[in-house]
Amino acid sequence: MKYSSQGLKDVFVIDFLVEDRYKLLRHLVFLIFFFGLLYNASFWHVFAEDYQYYVLGYIYVCLLIMVYINIYILVPLFFFKTHYIAYVILLILLGVIGLKVIGYGFNHYFLAHRIIEIPKNNKGGLYEGVMMCIPIILTTTTVKLLQKWTKDNKRIVELSNLTLNMELNELRNQMNPHFLFNMLNNVKALIRTDPEKASTVIVKLSEFLRYQLYENGEEKTLLVSEIEFLSNFLNLENIRRENFSFEIHSETDKRLLNSTFIPPNLFTSFVENAVKHSVDISGEKSWVKIHIEIQNQKLHFLCSNSQNPDFPISSVNYSGLGLANIKRRLELLYNDTHHLNITSTEKEYTIKLTIPV
Repeated sequence: MKYSSQGLKDVFVIDFLVEDRYKLLRHLVFLIFFFGLLYNASFWHVFAEDYQYYVLGYIYVCLLIMVYINIYILVPLFFFKTHYIAYVILLILLGVIGLKVIGYGFNHYFLAHRIIEIPKNNKGGLYEGVMMCIPIILTTTTVKLLQKWTKDNKRIVELSNLTLNMELNELRNQMNPHFLFNMLNNVKALIRTDPEKASTVIVKLSEFLRYQLYENGEEKTLLVSEIEFLSNFLNLENIRRENFSFEIHSETDKRLLNSTFIPPNLFTSFVENAVKHSVDISGEKSWVKIHIEIQNQKLHFLCSNSQNPDFPISSVNYSGLGLANIKRRLELLYNDTHHLNITSTEKEYTIKLTIPV
């Protein structure tokens, strides 16, 4: 692939504006450029030579404080959170306060000395440097917006690629022939001994397959659909295995469960691992318990499973590709707004996940 020199130049400019590795250099260039603008202004030349650089430095520091308040307080807390009216009001207020502080400094430390008389027709000279701050503030706001837009796009692309890989892996691994082979054998046996139960198993198996084929491809799915899918999966496992039981519990209002959307198969990897690691080869009873609650716009998912004290689940045999993928997916979907905690005791393994909804 060939790139023109102009194309490479454009890519470098974008990278310089948004990439964290250029952060210090970016600030240094901005400080030098801003100082150059003020240095070429005329307002500070009307003062005596001994005071000229004091005036220039005073204005420079005041305007920099205003600019950085906009960059690190007003933009992230108001502009990025779509509080545009509040942002404009606070930006105007910042400008007024900045002008008042600059005027106070001039009146009490510079003009009072009267080292040189300021011409009457130069009333706007003092504000020449201040007015330069307006395009600078707008430019820095634009750069911050460009940084956020670029980072969000990268996250979206990475999430799409990861989701695609997960879906491909799920198609290859989740619906494995061995699982279906065992289920069909169970159905065959039940047809002879308990036809009604066999019919129930076929219905649940069809629902299980329908969810995998259709709803799994959507960006969002209803929470109740995800719960139903987990219930079907555990019911099929309950039929397939002896001495296995499960429980799915929630005290949240059903209307809230029916109106909450989450990414599909968000909990599947956790439940699959719980089922796999709950198996006790000694024949003791094994179990999986799931608890789902929604409180204060947060979804709390708890999944615990039994484990054999002689063969506890370690971080080594539990940190497979599926769990690594789901952790990364959570990071891309919710960034720092989710919390995942995994604990292990002698007889129980527990996963606690909290996500915003």
